[in-house]
Amino acid sequence: MSTHQERETFGNFFESWIKEQNKDLEDLVSASKEYDQEQTEESLVPLIDQVFQHYEHYYAEKSRWAKQDVLKMLNPSWRSNLEDAFLWIGGWRPSMAFHLIYSKCGLQLEARLEELIRGLHTGDLGDLSATQLRQVDELQRDTIEKEKEISEKHANHQETMADTSMVQLSNVVTEMLRSGEEARVADVMEEQVEPTLEPKEEGLLEILQMADDLRLKTLREIKKILSPVQLVHFLIAAAELHLRIHDWGKMKDARNGINR
Repeated sequence: MSTHQERETFGNFFESWIKEQNKDLEDLVSASKEYDQEQTEESLVPLIDQVFQHYEHYYAEKSRWAKQDVLKMLNPSWRSNLEDAFLWIGGWRPSMAFHLIYSKCGLQLEARLEELIRGLHTGDLGDLSATQLRQVDELQRDTIEKEKEISEKHANHQETMADTSMVQLSNVVTEMLRSGEEARVADVMEEQVEPTLEPKEEGLLEILQMADDLRLKTLREIKKILSPVQLVHFLIAAAELHLRIHDWGKMKDARNGINR
């Protein structure tokens, strides 16, 4: 399959996944309302597992296509300029998950403060226990540390674009262009430039996989900390944020005449 076909295939997959996430959001919202009507927490587990399977499938597909064209995955045409501006190594920054928890916790705490004051349990993110808050804080610290390690590795790898081999090749090609040898540039690209760039792309692939692994690991660890009903509220907030930013970005691009 050609690279062009690969790109279109993942773009189509992404659009299908967006539709799937919209359906998951509807199911999660419905489940949260049913829980308010005395539904047991255990009945939420199959839906939660389904949503996590969809996230895992997304990252499995992303990894598969990244091996074909890692540069495209780091500059995805299926996302808007707004989304691109806030991407961290081809995706969402894992530590954002904790800001999402705290933001939703604050909103739900404020909305149901009277019930909590009366000693009633709301069951949502506004009802996090002291133990859960400590676990979230510890996971956040660990995640931020791993983010820093990956960011530093990424920065170091970016600097290799100015190593000796790249500087020498850029000089050789520039001299050829000055000498009117444009016809030979294509041969140099195939014989020297592409082999020099290949390990750099391989390095980017490794870094992207590390970032995606951390994103998925963060979700799995959060799943261990939150109760099923709290996890439903977290997954609702995560899906709403992702889908609305995607929509807003596309609307801004359309308004600005940008067709990606």
